[in-house]
Amino acid sequence: MSSEQSVFENLKALRLNGMSLALQKALESPDLSSMPLLDILAFLTCEEIQFKSQKKRERMFKTAKLKQGQACIEDIDYRAKRGIDKSYLTTLATCDWIMRNQFLIITGATGVGKSWLACALGNQAIKFNISVIYKRFGLFMEELNIAYKDGSLPKLRLQLSKFKLLIIDDWAMAPINERNRQDLLELIEERVEAGALIITTQLPVSKWHEYIGEPTIADAIMDRIIHRSHRLELHGESMRRVYKAVKGT
Repeated sequence: MSSEQSVFENLKALRLNGMSLALQKALESPDLSSMPLLDILAFLTCEEIQFKSQKKRERMFKTAKLKQGQACIEDIDYRAKRGIDKSYLTTLATCDWIMRNQFLIITGATGVGKSWLACALGNQAIKFNISVIYKRFGLFMEELNIAYKDGSLPKLRLQLSKFKLLIIDDWAMAPINERNRQDLLELIEERVEAGALIITTQLPVSKWHEYIGEPTIADAIMDRIIHRSHRLELHGESMRRVYKAVKGT
């Protein structure tokens, strides 16, 4: 085996795939191959770091299971009159609020882009290496119920706690029972201490207390959410209808 083959085999064994790809580039480029040894090492190690960072983001994106996987901040249509302030979105896009364990409530009628915007912010967070998990409210309540019945609720809570940002889409689109209320209270309590939360919903915040039902738990949930939340109130006609009309012209 030649020295070159040996080096590539060693890099493979060490799982330094980024460095291996970069070395191949260096060997094929006269400019790189003539560089001083330390400069070449600096190039190889930087490429390895970038390679690992990209792979990590790909894993995080896959794990997040975002409903709108292609949504991104750069594609937000500010021309549509939906109540989206560009400067405010720019502030949210820094993700500082996530690192401070704050919440974001996105309200509006169906079709105005609540889920899309939440997923765009989720994608933005992943770009900052912030772990994200997406949950549809109705299915999430079912998941919590099943976990409670089969004894895996502590495990599920532990899994959720590992994600810095939790997105709950379509909040209040399914009825909740006493068990759900308690689970939601405990979940939000954990978020207050160590994580951020995005909630999208058609139900105005003023009606949440009535929806939750049990006054004491409703007070506790509302208190923990409202006082640490940013708010986006979207309005206007359905974006689905708008884009359909544009395509039809």
